[in-house]
Amino acid sequence: MVEFSHIPVLLNEVIENLNIKEDGTYFDGTLGGGGHSGEILKRLGPNGRLIATDQDREAIESTKERLKDYSDKLTIVKSNFVNVDTILKDLGIEQLDGILLDLGVSSYQLDNKDRGFSYREDAPLDMRMDKDTGLTAADIVNDYEERDLARVIRDYGEDPFAQKIARAIVNAREEGRITTTFQLNDIIKSALPAKVLRKTGHPAKQTYQAIRIELNHELEVLEQALTKMIDLLAPGGRICIITFHSLEDRIVKNIFKTAMNPCICPPEFPVCVCGRKSKGTVITRKPIVPSEEELEINSRSKSSKLRVFEKAL
Repeated sequence: MVEFSHIPVLLNEVIENLNIKEDGTYFDGTLGGGGHSGEILKRLGPNGRLIATDQDREAIESTKERLKDYSDKLTIVKSNFVNVDTILKDLGIEQLDGILLDLGVSSYQLDNKDRGFSYREDAPLDMRMDKDTGLTAADIVNDYEERDLARVIRDYGEDPFAQKIARAIVNAREEGRITTTFQLNDIIKSALPAKVLRKTGHPAKQTYQAIRIELNHELEVLEQALTKMIDLLAPGGRICIITFHSLEDRIVKNIFKTAMNPCICPPEFPVCVCGRKSKGTVITRKPIVPSEEELEINSRSKSSKLRVFEKAL
């Protein structure tokens, strides 16, 4: 079995921007291998507390052992971070001093071929963040109608050949169920022009991203969670979000912007009459991206962007 490890992306930048207080209460909604959580815990005193969630049971079991020295101030809950409000209510916590979401697929999930996230290994089409749920990537590939497949690949994969890929998938499954990643790879390649196949980058990358987002409801979950999280921040508290593709980044950027400038009055109005007040400040007018040094150490950090919001005092 692959060891659950994950090189934390933008680690120093996250820790710096969280402004960690020794006695603060923090939330890591994407525990993974515990890289970010471990650094937060190192900076907490006896009265500090970290609540961490993950959907992946294997991640939780492995990381709980890795962080066992901090068990007195760490609470791990198997859940999706969208449930942050009910999780905190159950724990008797009203406000948070800091929140972190690292939205990338963990190295463990990519490297463990049985999880079916990677197009580079022949494996069952799975892609579930939470293996306790039923629907898999294979169900989407085999059961979605052509128009729905095309919509998913176009909207979530931003692939200009979405319709052709969807048609190729539908045609191929008439011969039998599509069950493995390499089967899907071959179908995608058959739908693309030769000039596209000659370009750098794997031709299946965008389709895999699209299926994974659809299966795990990633964008809807992010949108629902962010609004809740901003409201759960204590005055002066910060939320740090690491995204890995433009769809996620756009959602974070827009929600942060609206939270800072919620006024819906027409621009010609001399004063605001809608009564909507700013919830805080966007700290990162431009997203923070990895340094050259980090890119050399961890190539998977390449597309990462960090955005930070601070709750009004």
